[in-house]
Amino acid sequence: MALEKIFVPRRFLWFILAHHLIVVTACHDADYAQLIEDYCLSQFKFEMEEIGQKLWCDWDETVGSYGELTNCTILIAKKLDCYWPNQLVDEFFIAIHKHYFKNCSLSGRSLRDPPNNILCPFLVVPILITLLMTALVVWRSKRSEGIV
Repeated sequence: MALEKIFVPRRFLWFILAHHLIVVTACHDADYAQLIEDYCLSQFKFEMEEIGQKLWCDWDETVGSYGELTNCTILIAKKLDCYWPNQLVDEFFIAIHKHYFKNCSLSGRSLRDPPNNILCPFLVVPILITLLMTALVVWRSKRSEGIV
């Protein structure tokens, strides 16, 4: 019983020290959010305006700016001793995607119909096969030869 009373205060002391250590070395989310807004996002906005809204979905045009944005958030996280990625970074990039890439397809190319010389065979061939098979079934059912 006396031995347990000695260890309880030590555990409590370690808990208090660990809490203060974590508070001292923790990332300051408010500072981190402000810095990535001021430095990273402002540069990204400038580059995206230079590219033009019509080319935002062209990955070849935006990959450089997007990579620089990612690297900027990583460098600021390292300077502030923050983990990367974290929830703040996830929310930051989700906001970026909702604003700049919301109308883009997953492949990065705008969706459009294929040319007629490619589309027509894909439409005509199944229709002709269906008609041919229907005619063959009807023709075969009218012939009663060989059926007992």
